[in-house]
Amino acid sequence: MTVALTASAQQAPARTPLPVPGRSIVTTTLGIVAASQPLAAKAGAEMLDRGGNAIDAAIAANAVLGLVEPHMNGVGGDLFAIIYEAKTGKLHGLNASGWAPTGLTPALLAERGLARMPNNGIFSVTVPGAVAGWDALRSRFGTKTFSELLGPAIWYAEHGFPVSEVIAGEWGEQVRKLSATPEAKATYFLGDGPPKFGEVFRNPNLAATLTRIAEHGRDGFYHGATAEAILSLSKSAGGTMTAADLAEFEVEWQEPIRTTYRGWTVYEMPPQGQGIAALMMLNIMERYPLGEWGFHDPRSLHVMIEAKKLAYADMLKYVGDPKISTVPVSQMLSREHAAARASLLSLSKAACDVMPAAIAGLEGAHGGDTIYLTVIDAEGNIVSLIQSIYSAFGSGLVPPKAGFALHNRGALFTIEPGQPNTLAPRKRPLHTIIPAFMEKDGTRIGFGIMGGWTQSQAHAQFVSNIADHGMTIQQALEAGRFVKNSFRGCDVQVEALVPALSIEGLKALGHEVRLVPPRTDTFGRGQVVMSNPSGVHFGASEPRHDGGAIPQSPIRR
Repeated sequence: MTVALTASAQQAPARTPLPVPGRSIVTTTLGIVAASQPLAAKAGAEMLDRGGNAIDAAIAANAVLGLVEPHMNGVGGDLFAIIYEAKTGKLHGLNASGWAPTGLTPALLAERGLARMPNNGIFSVTVPGAVAGWDALRSRFGTKTFSELLGPAIWYAEHGFPVSEVIAGEWGEQVRKLSATPEAKATYFLGDGPPKFGEVFRNPNLAATLTRIAEHGRDGFYHGATAEAILSLSKSAGGTMTAADLAEFEVEWQEPIRTTYRGWTVYEMPPQGQGIAALMMLNIMERYPLGEWGFHDPRSLHVMIEAKKLAYADMLKYVGDPKISTVPVSQMLSREHAAARASLLSLSKAACDVMPAAIAGLEGAHGGDTIYLTVIDAEGNIVSLIQSIYSAFGSGLVPPKAGFALHNRGALFTIEPGQPNTLAPRKRPLHTIIPAFMEKDGTRIGFGIMGGWTQSQAHAQFVSNIADHGMTIQQALEAGRFVKNSFRGCDVQVEALVPALSIEGLKALGHEVRLVPPRTDTFGRGQVVMSNPSGVHFGASEPRHDGGAIPQSPIRR
C-alpha cells in the first residue's frame, strides 16, 4: 500500500527526460563478458570462443583484472558470485570471503595500543578467499583447466600490458601507500613511480604466483611457496596468521536472499554482506510512486536517500557473520518491517539522524576499491561476480616475491564487545562487496555496481531505473546517481548529471548536497548482462571506467 503524499509533495515539477546513453548496448545470441578493463573482458570472451562457459570466462577475466587493475582486486582479496544455471533455472550463491586469523582478537589489539580496527597493516588482513572461490566455481560449474583459465593473465604478467587511462590515474594517487614498504614499491612502481597511462607494466612475481595456481589449483595458493610468503610477511609484521588458517579455509555455497519490486524479483547475497540493505531500500521505496513522479524528480530522490538511511542503520546494527552472530534476515526483509520503517520517512524534510529499528529477540547497537564483472554465455548461464582487496592496494602489504597485495577487509570489524560484527578469530567481517541478479517474465539481468558502501544504494537506484522508469540497461548504468556514504547527518553527494532543479528541490527538503562532477568513481562503477525470452543477449558497461562489454565470436568447432 502506497503511503499518502503531503500536499507539498504532490506539486510535481517538470519531468526529467531519460538519459541519452553515450554507449550502445552490445547485442548477440552468443555470450558477452562485461568488465571494467577491456583486456580482461577480452580474455573472458576468448574462453567463450574456445567453447568454455560463463564460469570459465568469469575466472579468466577476474584473473586478468587482478593484474591490470591491481589497486582494486587480486588474489590477495575476497570474492562473491551469483550464478544463474540455465539448464535448471536455479540460482547459486558463492561466499568466498576469508576469516580473521587465529589469535587476532580485540584483546590483542588493545595490548598493541589500538582502540579501533586499523585500516592498513597486518592487523587489517584476513585470509584471502578469491582463489578458493575460483576453485569452487571451476570445480562445480567450469569446463576448463586452471592452466587454460589463467593463461591470459600469466601471459600479460610476463610480457606486459599498457596501463589504461582511468586505472593509471588511480594508481598514481597511491604513491605514498606504495612507498611505505620495499616490496610494494618494487612490485607496483615502474622506475621512480607508478606507471603512467600507456606505459607497459609487467609483474613477473604475479606470473609465478598464478602459475602455481595453474599447476596445483587452490593448493598452489593456500599451501607451498605462496602460503609461505604470506606467513613470512605476517610473522615479520607481528601478525597472527597460521598455516592452518590458510589451509583450512573453505568457501560457502549460499542461497541468495530476495525481494520483489514492481514485479521484478531482485536477488542479493545473504549476510554477512550489505546486500540486504539494497533489498530493504527497495521494500521501502516500493511504497511510493516513483514512476509516477518521474526520473530524478526531487521527491523520488528524497525517498531513495531517506530509504538508504533507514536500511543502512538496520544493516549496521544487525549484520555480522551468521555462523557466529544471529542475523534476523526474515524480519529485516518483511513487508511489516518495511512499513514500520517507511512510517518514519517524512516527505517534507530530510532526517539527519536515523536510528536502527528494534527487532525482537536481539539487543545492543551495532569504503573500498573493488571490481565487478558479469558474463552470459550462449546457453544463457549468467555469472554475477565481484572481487576486491577493499582499500586501494588493500593493506599496503605485499608478500615477498608474490606480486600481489593482501587485502585489508578486517578493517570492517568492530572491536566493541557484544556486537554482531565484533572481531573474533576465524570470523568473517561485515562485507561491502555484493553481486546482484534480477528477473521478470523470462528476462534475466546479472548486474553489480562496485564501490564500498555505495553498492547497496547504487543497486537500488539501478533497479528503480529499470522498474520505475523503463530504462534500458545502458541508460540505467549511465544515469546520474546520488551516494551517501556517511551514516549520520543530512549530507549527500549528487552527480552533476542530476538536473539543477532537482538539486534545488533536495536542498529545500533539508539535504546538504555536495555536487560532484560526472563520471567519477564516487558513484561506483557497474556492468550488466541481460537475456530476454527470445534468446537475445545484451551487455552494458560503465562509462565511468575503462571497461567494455565484449561479445563472443562464433564458437570454433
